[in-house]
Amino acid sequence: MYLSVVIPVYNSERTIAPLTERLQACLVGQLFEIILVNDGSDDRSEIICQHIENQYGNVRFISLSRNFGEFNAVLCGLNQATGDYVVIIDDDFQNPPDAILTLIKTAETGNYDVVYSRYAQKQHHWFRNLGSWVVNRLTTYSIGKPRSLYLSSFKLIRREIVDEIIQYCGPYPYIDGLIFRVTRNVGSVEVPHNSRAEGRSNYTASKLISLFLNVFIGYSLWPIRLFTISGAALFGLSLLSGLFLLVGWLSKTISITGWGSVIWIGITGLGLQLLFLGILGEYIGKLFMTTSGLPPYVIKKSKRGK
Repeated sequence: MYLSVVIPVYNSERTIAPLTERLQACLVGQLFEIILVNDGSDDRSEIICQHIENQYGNVRFISLSRNFGEFNAVLCGLNQATGDYVVIIDDDFQNPPDAILTLIKTAETGNYDVVYSRYAQKQHHWFRNLGSWVVNRLTTYSIGKPRSLYLSSFKLIRREIVDEIIQYCGPYPYIDGLIFRVTRNVGSVEVPHNSRAEGRSNYTASKLISLFLNVFIGYSLWPIRLFTISGAALFGLSLLSGLFLLVGWLSKTISITGWGSVIWIGITGLGLQLLFLGILGEYIGKLFMTTSGLPPYVIKKSKRGK
């Protein structure tokens, strides 16, 4: 068995070298490679990753031309990976490297295509936990994820699934969405979750909103179908209301007066139209960006990258 460990690197100049050393120690006896993908870091991460590649023969380093986002960096790493299994692990030491062996054992025992880690107690900031909860709830409906499965970033993927994922060439990759397009043979195993060794989470409010929109719109027709159903329901309600008012007016049991109600109905209808147009615009915009040939990432530096 040959193992690939993909690490998206962003502003981790103090953790990436110790993490690599720890991986080299805990995976002794395994045939493995480590792929570092620098996602446009603002600190010295690129220089340090270059030193690590020069130090270890089983480390490959790719530097992207700018910050494309975590999933784009992971997709780049998956394109470089050659292992029978590929493990994705964060660069902040919150995922214990020795738990990789637990993921491998679970995959082999259960014959799973993908194994996600789950945590008894997460050490993320409350805001990150809230964002994860929202996204996990959303993906239950949008990509068909089992309700009980937690979509963690620390996971193992079998080679056959990786080969299908890397067929994606659009600018908005969502790795978990791509996984569930390919397979439902997914397992999970509990592993420890540590506090961040350095710094703070790079997930800002804007990044979480971007992720939410990507999952909500980019990987499912569920939102637009929901609005279609809502529009049909509102149209039917308006017909019934109009019929009720007409009958009441003809029978002189209802007096139709007052501009306030008319204005309220007009504003409500306008708001719904703008909301629906906004959702439709998101779909059209993503379709345009995808068909325009915008790449998911651009490699700036790599000895053997593609």
